[in-house]
Amino acid sequence: MSEASKVQAAYGAEQIQVLEGLEPVRKRPGMYIGTTGASGLHHLVYEVVDNAVDEALAGHCNEIIVALKEDGSAFVSDNGRGIPTDIHPRTGKSALETVLTVLHAGGKFGAGGYKVSGGLHGVGVSVVNALSEWVEVTVRRQGQVHRQRFERGEAIGTLKSEPQPDSENGLTGTSVCFKPDIEIFSIGIEFDYSTISSRLRELAYLNGGVKIVFRDERQAAQDAEGQPREEIYLYEGGIKEYIAYMNSEKDPLHPEIIYVNAEKDGVTVEAALQWCVDAYSDSILGFANNIRTADGGTHIEGLKTVLTRTLNSFAKKRGKRKEADSNLAGENIREGLTAVLSVKVPEPEFEGQTKTKLGNTEVRGIVDSLVGESLSQYLEFNPGVIDMILEKAIQAFNAAEAARRARELVRRKSVLESSTLPGKLADCSTRDPSESEIYIVEGDSAGGSAKQGRDRRFQAILPLRGKILNIEKTDDAKI
Repeated sequence: MSEASKVQAAYGAEQIQVLEGLEPVRKRPGMYIGTTGASGLHHLVYEVVDNAVDEALAGHCNEIIVALKEDGSAFVSDNGRGIPTDIHPRTGKSALETVLTVLHAGGKFGAGGYKVSGGLHGVGVSVVNALSEWVEVTVRRQGQVHRQRFERGEAIGTLKSEPQPDSENGLTGTSVCFKPDIEIFSIGIEFDYSTISSRLRELAYLNGGVKIVFRDERQAAQDAEGQPREEIYLYEGGIKEYIAYMNSEKDPLHPEIIYVNAEKDGVTVEAALQWCVDAYSDSILGFANNIRTADGGTHIEGLKTVLTRTLNSFAKKRGKRKEADSNLAGENIREGLTAVLSVKVPEPEFEGQTKTKLGNTEVRGIVDSLVGESLSQYLEFNPGVIDMILEKAIQAFNAAEAARRARELVRRKSVLESSTLPGKLADCSTRDPSESEIYIVEGDSAGGSAKQGRDRRFQAILPLRGKILNIEKTDDAKI
């Protein structure tokens, strides 16, 4: 090996890198936000909004404002308690600066600040800080207004505090304004209105009574009078209203939305279900602590299991299926179903930083138990609803069976066409029909004798079961 190669291949303690502070986030952003594409860009907004929603979950916030600014920044404000600003004993910095500059620092790890939360990994707002060109935070708390600016994860100066003006007397909350770093998001840093709008509407449905105001202050979105585009999301009906919104252009099988809201072992389960006549697949949205679990998880597994078991039980009980009949499959039962399942879990386990799948095994059983109990009770008192749901499920089952039989028929036919030995036929070697002979014999015993005495070059033997009749000479009674 050459000296140059030896130097290049050197590997010792000095080659081990230790990344401090928020440096690892900037070095490997995909580990924290999934991607540096459009979804990762919008994830920054969601992380800040999730913190505001956690305040709402804790009962300290009822209004959240989100705005897209002309300079490409995003603004998120809530009227919660405000991030603490006193000095943190371990870091020697203000709690605000600690939360924004130290990974895994936040109020979501202990039991004191939040019973349940969506900003779960404690990396949310610090990751936003690390991946932004600049961040400005304003906290209104205990009669004071506190402000601090950060650039690419570094604090610029110290926390500045001043008394709250009389016009803001009694107001509390946190405002975060940030501009994503173009060095990180090389594909561009332009936010998509409809993408964020969809998520905010979702959150408003999941948190009935919380008002979310969304404004687009960018020039392209302003009307003729120069006013920004604005939408307000406020849904007192919660997820029941969400189901009605999702099914607004469909034909519901039953007008009343089936609703479940119960708690067990500290886990709250809220579900809304409605089947539609003109839908032939299911649409199930799962949420854990307000986080959309796009990849499902144990809560969705629990819901699917209990639906299959409960409706199969009712099918037998109401005489729609016989005891000997096979059970309806889960996909048959869920055909046409629109459902929203929201669980609140004190100690959630998500798979990955972007929180797309819930992993708590105990949640499966809790959802199964609570939804099963409420669903059975509802269907017992609403026999008309269960009959309509079962009729649709049985139709789906019959259609699936017919399709399966048709597939098998086509496959069998193709096997017969391609195989040289269909059934019990002992074929001949020639492929010329003019030279070939086929002997149809009675039973396997005669078939064996015929095969021994044949000329396999042109004679084929097909044993049949039953008595062979010459119908030309046999009377009709024997046929």
